[in-house]
Amino acid sequence: MTLQFEARKRFGAFSFDAALEAEQEIVVLFGHSGAGKSLSLQFIAGLAQPEAGRIAIGGALVFDSAAGVNLPPQARDVGYVVQDLALFGHMTVAENVAFGIPRARDRSRRVSELLELLQLQGFEQRRPGTLSGGQQQRVALARALAREGRLLLLDEPFSALDESLRAGLRRELIRLRAELGLTIIFVTHDLREAHLLGDRLAVFDDGRILQFGPREDVFRRPVSRRVGELTGVANIFPACAMRAAGPLLRTRSADGLELLATRLNGCELPGGSAVELMIRAERVNLRREPPPELPNVFEAVIAEEFAYGNAHTLHFVPVGPGPRLEVEIASRPYDVLGVSERKRWYLEIPPEDLLAVPAS
Repeated sequence: MTLQFEARKRFGAFSFDAALEAEQEIVVLFGHSGAGKSLSLQFIAGLAQPEAGRIAIGGALVFDSAAGVNLPPQARDVGYVVQDLALFGHMTVAENVAFGIPRARDRSRRVSELLELLQLQGFEQRRPGTLSGGQQQRVALARALAREGRLLLLDEPFSALDESLRAGLRRELIRLRAELGLTIIFVTHDLREAHLLGDRLAVFDDGRILQFGPREDVFRRPVSRRVGELTGVANIFPACAMRAAGPLLRTRSADGLELLATRLNGCELPGGSAVELMIRAERVNLRREPPPELPNVFEAVIAEEFAYGNAHTLHFVPVGPGPRLEVEIASRPYDVLGVSERKRWYLEIPPEDLLAVPAS
């Protein structure tokens, strides 16, 4: 199932203007609350109408402002799960699922198929209020799939669940996508969830998509400081461009340290221009001694340290020229290196992981 989406609308001071496409994949809409993620789903489902744009599902137009096309929600053949699930408390599980099945179908058979698919056999006569949070989520997914549409819209469906339930439902979602060939548009403001689920990621901010692409490209190659901030890049600091060195750029940080960085898509950054350098905390390397002839190495001291179960976050202050950096290291290499026994280290910033973008 293919989705082509383009919509524009103004709500007072807020202006929405976004476009994306998807086909048999999980596209995650990521960003802070109020950025336009849920509104995108409402436009696609037909629950809200753009002022302008074009929406096609499976090659069929469901909205086109220029042609005057605006199909109602029931004619768009999509499944939609909202954050509060909206299950009918007075109905049984089987009745909730059957509600979404066209009356022309063998409803009993289809309900059985869906309950088996979502591992809900034996819950047919239970009411939603007697189920766990994870079971209620499965009922909501079964009802969303009942119309047999291949486009599934999910608006922060796991936000009220604890982490163990969320992990299981993420696996279910990935399994369903593979087994049924679904196209899934998934809204979240949870960075970890976006990374675990998304085939592609659309980063929303103030009604716009700042970057849309494969998940790893967005996380490893943010196109701007704002995208870096939204996607959890811990280390962002100013510098001045000096000169290009092939795909790399020689820069000087504010405190005078020369650093080689990767130019985003080879963009032109003339000498003297202000740039911002970004590197994720997990991409910085710790070394006991300065490696010979390697660029981007400086000495620093651990000023603060935080342990988070399977990882440690270290805050470094430079001994001489160099930026303050946050470094994330997994528990095993932390123990092997003996980080707890030593405060002074050499930090290596690989040029391929240090990204230079024009200053905001």
